[in-house]
Order: sequence, then C-alpha cells, then structure tokens
Amino acid sequence: MDLDRQMDRQTVSSGSPLEPQIGFSRAVRKGAHVAVAGTAPIGDDGTTVGRGDVYAQTVRCLDIAEAALKAAGASIEDVVRTRIMLTDVTAWKEAARAHGERFASVRPACTVVEVSRFIDIDWLVEVEIDAILG
Repeated sequence: MDLDRQMDRQTVSSGSPLEPQIGFSRAVRKGAHVAVAGTAPIGDDGTTVGRGDVYAQTVRCLDIAEAALKAAGASIEDVVRTRIMLTDVTAWKEAARAHGERFASVRPACTVVEVSRFIDIDWLVEVEIDAILG
C-alpha cells in the first residue's frame, strides 16, 4: 500500500486499478481520523475470495481494511465505527462472527445493513471502518 502525504492529509492506496478510475482511496487519514472505504473481498490476484461464504469474505474484507489502517498509522484498537453491508442480511451471523473475532476487545459502534448488490455479483459483503487515533 502506498502512502501519499498531502499536508495533514494522507491517502492509502491498495493498488486497485479502480482507485484512480473512480477517484477514491482505500483509506484517508485527516488529522486523527482515518476512514477506510467500502472494502470488498478481493484477493491479491484480483479474484473474489470465499465465493459463496459470507464468513470468509468478511474476514478478507477485515484483513484488507486492517492493512489500510496500519498504512495510515492506525490499528484495530483505534476503530470507533464499522459498517457491514450484506447482500443478504439473513447471513448477518456469519459476518458478525468474523467481526466479533476481530473486535471482541475493541467493541466499536457497528451497523449491519442489507444492500441490493455490489459491483461484482460474487461479493456478498463489504466493510467500512472509521478510526480515531489517540
């Protein structure tokens, strides 16, 4: 992940070719706040990780988001809010299990919502994270 410093604003790139095309960053740090964009279950090879498995996809989303946090100088302990977006909200327990494993001691505010779909039909979940340092 590349870190680009612009005054007190830092952008973190995951290297996705969609970032410059769409005009977004995986994460942005402004002062003590770090916002991690909606993170999909994409593998290093660009394919969907855990096809058909909400738990595996949530774990992958959290791994990517955690790497972006670290690149911005934050950690899981700095997370204050998470958003879990599912294409089938009845699968919330599998996503919640992955979230609970990662955040059991941190316990950020968390919202779970259902969406109609994502850019890739194989994605069942995306995760957003907000963190505040210090």
